[in-house]
Amino acid sequence: MRIVIAPDSFKESMTAPEAAAAMARGVLRADPEAECLIMPMADGGEGTTEALVAALGAQPRHVTALDPLGRPVKAAYGLTADGLAVMEVAAAIGIGLVQPAERDVMRSDSRGVAALLRHALESGATRVLVGLGGSATTDGGAGMLAGLGARLLDASGLEVPPNPAGLARLARVDVSGLDRRLSGLRIDVACDVTNPLLGAAGSAAVFGPQKGASPAQVPLLDAALARLADAIVAAGLPDTRNLPGAGAAGGLGMAFLALGGVLRPGVEVVAEATGLEPAIAGADLVLTGEGALDAQTAAGKTPAGVLAVASRHGVPVIAFAGRLGIDPGSLGFAACVPIVAESVELETALREGPANLERAVAAAVGSWLRDRLG
Repeated sequence: MRIVIAPDSFKESMTAPEAAAAMARGVLRADPEAECLIMPMADGGEGTTEALVAALGAQPRHVTALDPLGRPVKAAYGLTADGLAVMEVAAAIGIGLVQPAERDVMRSDSRGVAALLRHALESGATRVLVGLGGSATTDGGAGMLAGLGARLLDASGLEVPPNPAGLARLARVDVSGLDRRLSGLRIDVACDVTNPLLGAAGSAAVFGPQKGASPAQVPLLDAALARLADAIVAAGLPDTRNLPGAGAAGGLGMAFLALGGVLRPGVEVVAEATGLEPAIAGADLVLTGEGALDAQTAAGKTPAGVLAVASRHGVPVIAFAGRLGIDPGSLGFAACVPIVAESVELETALREGPANLERAVAAAVGSWLRDRLG
């Protein structure tokens, strides 16, 4: 019996590697002879680096970067022996790095992402895989571009801060100093957001309020992003503002696209990097899961991505979740299994997540085996 174990993280309870280990223990309780292929997954958000480092055997690298407010922060990424750097923007500019009372979207920027990229280039990376989820910034990637050598200038030729407040005075962008190593770098961007940069469906309007923007600040953010987009095009970089995903991570999507990056569904990128498809092709069963299975699951979340791969090979998938908010049969899983009863207090459920997941997997796999054997 060959079982592929490919969960995402269960937020605030288990990382993807921890969840996969708990699932494997549950499988072996049900069938001590089972062969478990442990493949922690992610969809481009927080946890992407950890999942890929575990799956690819990458070496963790540590960098002193800047958080969204310009304070030093320790950030990590992974580097494989063949030159693939795996990272997530949240490691440096994640919203979790800024306390709610400190959040100031007008003065937050993405320079920390540049520190990760520069360190990877200096370490010999020839390809970068970047997860775009969880940022605290809405600067259109201005901070990242500045950190990579671009100059953001006002009408007098003076540099402006690479945040939305500074971008209100932006007149032009000088890209002559951009790190030349970027031209030979392949950049794959894991991104499940399809929003353009500007307008009612754009970065400021849709995601700005989640990052602390007030209703009065949203049009200011949108105007700042528009100025940046105009200046980037005038500097000779491609106009990517209307491409799907340009509005991701506060407009970092636009900046990565302008640098030649390719935005792809996060789980698809991670699945390709980990070799999920060939592993599933020879499997009898696949187990996946994340903190919640709900209406958003089908929109590019890890369990749906794993199911799509498994469906191509006719392999059944059982999904596990801390919270089940969908009809178990609505997505095509063989089963959707809650790992705790609804009556359990949230704090207790989070603390006991690994044990609960192990028990749920043991019961579900045991039932599946009994049904299979007739």
